[in-house]
Amino acid sequence: MAKGPVSTSSDDELPFPTQESLAADERSFFGGRPQKPSAPNARTALPASLAGHEHYHGHRERLRDRFRELGDTALADYEILELLLFRLIPRRDTKPIAKALIERFGSLAGVFGAPQALLMEVKGVGEAVALDLKLISTVAHRTLKSELRSKQVLSSWSSVIQYCHAAMAHETREQFRILFLDKRNVLIADEVQGRGTVDHTPVYPREVVKRALELSATAMILVHNHPSGDPTPSRADIDMTKVIIDAAKALDITVHDHVIIGRDGHVSLKGLKLI
Repeated sequence: MAKGPVSTSSDDELPFPTQESLAADERSFFGGRPQKPSAPNARTALPASLAGHEHYHGHRERLRDRFRELGDTALADYEILELLLFRLIPRRDTKPIAKALIERFGSLAGVFGAPQALLMEVKGVGEAVALDLKLISTVAHRTLKSELRSKQVLSSWSSVIQYCHAAMAHETREQFRILFLDKRNVLIADEVQGRGTVDHTPVYPREVVKRALELSATAMILVHNHPSGDPTPSRADIDMTKVIIDAAKALDITVHDHVIIGRDGHVSLKGLKLI
């Protein structure tokens, strides 16, 4: 069961920005160091109430310098997320928000895999920021999927697992996915055939085989996730797989494997010698 909303209290936390301050564009800060401002005068000096709130800009630049000079290995997960949030939330201290997201969802992967509605339950994350995080997640999934195109899937097994884990490990409901392959075991299509509850997805062997025929597929890899996090196959998982194998075999379609994805790992029914 998902935890409740996370709130943080920090001496560094600032109020939500005004509409006027949100109009400022942060992009110039990421490309390089901001230009040194000219000495303030009576017309350009910030009010004291706002000047005290700019302490986080020095922190932002120091974090960028570490990333620029040392790479991502020099940063913790929350700092990587903080770097990204600099772009999405220009006028606010984003460290408490980044830490709250990691705490709520457990990891960087968990943050990007979380549903938009749950992301918005974290203090400081509005609809626009949550949508941008999901967009970044989609780009990552598409990138992993593109690596499978025009490759023999069975010889790129680690890429298959990596893609399926990114796409399914943090789903809150069960999802049944099929990778359809041609006679050279090259990916033809990747389709979600069904979505269910937290512990069950209805699967219809006849529909699975019918779709394989429509795509002229000669082989399949079955994949589904366990939202509980434990990828151990159930008796129902094993029985359902055998029914699909028998139905496909009659039409000369091979089922190479059935992979179950958990949050922290996966299980192959073929590897366990269950099929």
